[in-house]
Amino acid sequence: MSKKMFGDIMKQAQKMQQEMGKIQEEAKKKTVEASSGGGMVTVTASGAMEIVSIKIEKNVVNPDDIEMLQDLIAAAVNEALRRAQNMVAEDMSKLTGGLQIPGMGGLFGQ
Repeated sequence: MSKKMFGDIMKQAQKMQQEMGKIQEEAKKKTVEASSGGGMVTVTASGAMEIVSIKIEKNVVNPDDIEMLQDLIAAAVNEALRRAQNMVAEDMSKLTGGLQIPGMGGLFGQ
């Protein structure tokens, strides 16, 4: 491999790394929403895989059935995080042209 070819490859790698950094920063600003129990519990998550908010309808809060509320929260959180991962994976796929690059999933908590 010639020095020029190697240099070009390194430039492309650096450019891709910069673009990945931009995607990570943009992902922190993007959010997705998921709900469970017919909208009784709604969770918003960021592209950085952080829970931004949890909204619980008053009528689902029953002190005699805490387990149901816990299940609804867990279901909504899991779905919100799954949607956030898919959103980031889609953005990353645009950068890589759909190419799956090993180890990149860990950059976004996937």
